Amino acid sequence: MANFITSTQLEANRRALEKDRRGETWMRLKLASPAFLVVAVLMVLPLMVLLSMSLFGLDGQFGFSNYALFFSESVYVQMFINTFWIAFIVTAICLVLGYPVAYLLAILPSPWSGLLMLAVLVPFWTSGLVRTFAWLIILQRNGVVNKTLIWLEIIEKPLALVHNMTGTIIGMVHIMVPFLILPLYASMKAIDGNLMRAGANLGSSPVHAFFRIFLPLSLPGLVAGTIMVFVMCLGFYITPAILGGGKIKMIAQRIQESIALYPTWGPAAALAVLLLLMTAICLFVSLKIVRRLTLGR
Repeated sequence: MANFITSTQLEANRRALEKDRRGETWMRLKLASPAFLVVAVLMVLPLMVLLSMSLFGLDGQFGFSNYALFFSESVYVQMFINTFWIAFIVTAICLVLGYPVAYLLAILPSPWSGLLMLAVLVPFWTSGLVRTFAWLIILQRNGVVNKTLIWLEIIEKPLALVHNMTGTIIGMVHIMVPFLILPLYASMKAIDGNLMRAGANLGSSPVHAFFRIFLPLSLPGLVAGTIMVFVMCLGFYITPAILGGGKIKMIAQRIQESIALYPTWGPAAALAVLLLLMTAICLFVSLKIVRRLTLGR
């Protein structure tokens, strides 16, 4: 005679499984509690202190006067616009330069791709401060670039390549290109090469197969690298300070000046909170885009 499971037994099994699930979840939380504690002490607590400092004005009164100062002073608004504009230009240039390099890394045979990867990583391992000063020497009026152009009789007098927007963008692009190439290369390397060959067998030209097959499949890595470069550019300090010569002001420079030159921790904290908020929004949007592209593959 067949044994049938009654509804009471099914309910008991469900409760047992639910109890096991809660116990497993609780065990995972206990195992992760040291990591949560470190994050809380090193990240959450400083952010809470920063937020509290931004809510006290110059007169010591609690309120939103520091944030009102940002919206009332056009210089702060222009500084945010300059910061996002520079970050956008640098990201666009990194995209144009980095995508072909990542594509070559993905399709070249092992020995050549290893040499090219080494060329990408060697500057990446060098200090950003050292690279910035190197560009200052290369681009200055008596630097290598101007001397070469004058020697070739392309120009008659040295070009202003530093202490302006041009030098700032060149230095930032040089530092940020590897941050776009590496995640993009990882995404391209995961693409099955047989898909391109299948497209060719079906009559597709290499260009058509690239835009219809390879490019869409590389979009998750492309978006991730682009957002990474853009967000990191928003907080740049050393390169604009040195290559900009004080003429190019970004948010990080203003925060440093507010703390170092003036005893105005409140406005500096408010700027930091606004920058953090905008960065968080960019990361949230990028996460949504990457998830949608990944699910659509």
